[in-house]
Amino acid sequence: MKNERVFKMAFSKVYPLLVQKAKRKGRTKSEVDEIVFWLTGYDERGLQEQINKGTDLETFFAEAPQINPSAYKITGVICGVRVEEIEDPLMQKIRWLDKLVDELAKGKPIEKILRG
Repeated sequence: MKNERVFKMAFSKVYPLLVQKAKRKGRTKSEVDEIVFWLTGYDERGLQEQINKGTDLETFFAEAPQINPSAYKITGVICGVRVEEIEDPLMQKIRWLDKLVDELAKGKPIEKILRG
């Protein structure tokens, strides 16, 4: 039930929070966008369309042009949970995005964040 609430959250509500998290640590919106593009395959226009439509997280990831084949290399802990051990594929994608932005906010170089 808890996951269902997260899945139905509008991406347009989550995205500004991701940007804020990065900006508080001196990073930029364009770096957050680069992470989103890398993970999901969206481009600037596709991302903006999803935001404008008020798409929920479930639809945002379902309609993603291509989840990056290297996304499985994303490891570590976010919100006390190891991302590589999350069983629900959608929740894992959401946490991947959160983890990548978290790494950005912690000052990690973008080249290292975007795993090969």
